[in-house]
Amino acid sequence: MTFSNRASLTRYAWLSIGAAIVTITLKGIAYWLTGSVGLLSDAIESVVNLVGAIIALTMLTIAAQPPDEEHLFGHSKAEYFASGSEGILILVAAVSIGAAAIDRLIHVHVIEQAGIGLAVSVAASLINFVVSRILLRAGRRHHSITLEADGRHLMTDVWTSVGVVGGIAAVALTGWQALDPLVALAVAGNIIRSGFQLVRRSVAGLMDSALPADEQQAILQVLDRYVPQGVQYHSLRTSQAASRRFVSFHVLTPGSWTVQKGHDLLIELEAGIHAVLPDTTVLTHLEPREDPASAPNPAVGH
Repeated sequence: MTFSNRASLTRYAWLSIGAAIVTITLKGIAYWLTGSVGLLSDAIESVVNLVGAIIALTMLTIAAQPPDEEHLFGHSKAEYFASGSEGILILVAAVSIGAAAIDRLIHVHVIEQAGIGLAVSVAASLINFVVSRILLRAGRRHHSITLEADGRHLMTDVWTSVGVVGGIAAVALTGWQALDPLVALAVAGNIIRSGFQLVRRSVAGLMDSALPADEQQAILQVLDRYVPQGVQYHSLRTSQAASRRFVSFHVLTPGSWTVQKGHDLLIELEAGIHAVLPDTTVLTHLEPREDPASAPNPAVGH
């Protein structure tokens, strides 16, 4: 995917921003009508959604910039800052929700106009559900961890709303007011789990983790096609930066080959890898097979 096409992904961030503004308004109204701390927790998470969407927009814009003299491999890792920041914001929201829920357990408040409040909250949840599905599909299709993180966060918000609505309905049916803050505490626990997952995945990306096993296997299948021709390889290394993959390896050919023949082979290998793994930067090093200095580097492996 070209850098200009990556820039088009910002429209999904704008969609998320619009959805967050609408849901904050609806959930704020629901809280004002009912006084439910569960709905308050839901509204707080929507504020986090808005901040996360703004960060996503900023980082997607940066990630779409082409390589320059200071960033020769591009700016795609900026997406990890977006997902990591959103994960941290989720954790902050969880702490706020937990504090509000504990306070409400101590100072019981009677929920009012539960029916109207629930209807408004359900409407907001439907908006989040539709937008989250759009973001998740776009994230997978364009290999954008930022859009995927935003979509998963919105789905967490949807499940949060389901729990809150269930808690308020239970209060309305049983009259036990403590159910509302208890549900809010459960919501906070679920949000913490989601936040840690986002932060962990972002850290893994920034630490240049290797490509998934299935993608590494696809690379090996391409390289193995040339083994019958007397070609060997070693020092295979892989990493991923959001939508871009990076692959490097050494190729060993018979010393009798001409430079042109070896060069043509490398072009074929790179084309084969690009065919199975688009958006991949491939770095190769050609070596004569008979030279003892061409032995694998123990520090790298293979």
